[in-house]
Amino acid sequence: MDLIQAFPQADGARLETVLAEKAAWVNQDKKGFLRYRNLLAEVSHLRASSCDFSGDAVRIGTTDDLSPDQQLQVHRVLRGFMPWRKGPFSVFGIDIDAEWRSERKWNRILPELPDLAGKTVADVGCNNGYYMFRMAHHRPALVLGFEPYVQHYYAFNALNAFAGQRHLRVELLGIEHLPLFPACFDVIFCLGILYHRPSPLDALRDLHAALKPGGWLIVESQAIPGEEPMALFPRTTYAKVPGTWFVPTGACLFNWIARTGFREVRLFCDHFMSSAEQRRTAWMDFESYEDFIDKDNHQLTVEGYPAPRRVFLKATK
Repeated sequence: MDLIQAFPQADGARLETVLAEKAAWVNQDKKGFLRYRNLLAEVSHLRASSCDFSGDAVRIGTTDDLSPDQQLQVHRVLRGFMPWRKGPFSVFGIDIDAEWRSERKWNRILPELPDLAGKTVADVGCNNGYYMFRMAHHRPALVLGFEPYVQHYYAFNALNAFAGQRHLRVELLGIEHLPLFPACFDVIFCLGILYHRPSPLDALRDLHAALKPGGWLIVESQAIPGEEPMALFPRTTYAKVPGTWFVPTGACLFNWIARTGFREVRLFCDHFMSSAEQRRTAWMDFESYEDFIDKDNHQLTVEGYPAPRRVFLKATK
């Protein structure tokens, strides 16, 4: 897939420069890159006989696709991409129980999912591509994942080497690169990103500019409880995460989206978080939700802020 040809409206010259810079960066012979690049190289020749993206677990291949030695090799390589944040996956019969039960988020989106058939889609902050594979079931023409983290970039490329989904692609781009894609996407997903941006309004303006007229935006965000249009600005961390800036109420996020030019804004889901949805597993053995919440009062974070909710909004251009 030639990305420049796929997006004739994009800033082709600048995009080509950025992609070349990213390629040079990620191909450095440094341990932080080699640890993942070498894992991908070990297994990139293996192919799945079938894939199923219709269920809660993204299923790529079966146990019978591999020899016993290959099965052990793939298991070791997949463990090398830990921690797995999004899932679940079943890869050649190897079950990956990720930190997030991401199927729950996807199932909340499904009733509001715009028609993806034949459409050009962006998944901004796509992580290992779990949602991109779920989108593939709906027959989009192209899904471009924006993912600046090397670990997730290589995890996706390993999974898609097995799956062979030529219309799915991830680049080492962030939300700040959306201005390279003016009016390029029919649908944009921005899930779990806005509260990590020091200027969520600028991010929303960039999302608006990257949508085609009539296109749809799906936003999911961490939020605080409350009916008033307010946002929390933590002093240092929120739920132990230092890269958290503004945590809005649902009403506040609604207003941000409406005031940055979107139409038909609708909040369609608002729920409390829990350790049933985000938790430590054998595939993500670091701290997780239960470590971020006050053990004596689950309505508060460890810092004493209101415990997080998750809100989902849909809007068009």
